[in-house]
Amino acid sequence: MKIDEIKQQVEAYKAAGKSLFTTSSFQSHSLVLVHILSKIDNTIPVYFINTGYHFPETVRFRDYITELFKLNTIDLKPDVPKFMQRDPEGRLLFTSDPDHCCHLNKTQPMDAILLAHDVWINGVRADQSAIRAAMKVEQPAKHGCLRFHPMLDWNARMIWLYQKEHNLPKHPLEEKGFVSIGCEPCTRKLDPEMQEREARWFGMNKIECGLHTDLINK
Repeated sequence: MKIDEIKQQVEAYKAAGKSLFTTSSFQSHSLVLVHILSKIDNTIPVYFINTGYHFPETVRFRDYITELFKLNTIDLKPDVPKFMQRDPEGRLLFTSDPDHCCHLNKTQPMDAILLAHDVWINGVRADQSAIRAAMKVEQPAKHGCLRFHPMLDWNARMIWLYQKEHNLPKHPLEEKGFVSIGCEPCTRKLDPEMQEREARWFGMNKIECGLHTDLINK
């Protein structure tokens, strides 16, 4: 969607009395959507899913961008404490069951947010994975919430051009070789033989956390 089309759709949702929110990982490419939304309505809640495992650089960058864009950023934390997130051998789940770890720390906390809002403005792009390529601009989510994917037809070059035009900051770990940045225990620098999102869960044959598989109705 073009920027003016995104604005028109967001304003149409608001005029219809819909409660809107977005989420952001505060990676460099994620800033395009929150920057666009900040120009439309910077009171729209921006939920940062704070797993407790983020790089310190990500948390500091979140705070910096929140102030720079004047965002309404809200920390969303898991309900299950870390001492209960262990397998039968006592290991933290990210070492043995990363899918369940993601469920507890990312997917499950979203339940209350979906219940409280009507529209989730989500920045997924079709060029990121086959799963995302199969999505539509509007799709139902859990609890009667609607997912709105305004960036679905954007590609990496379009993101780069927007970043350049608006002089958007870059996540500080990018200059150290990190491209897809998630939780610190699982994220690695991008290897030439990897696909971009494989670096998020190094060696785990995993490219999605559940936010875009479990929280979407086909």
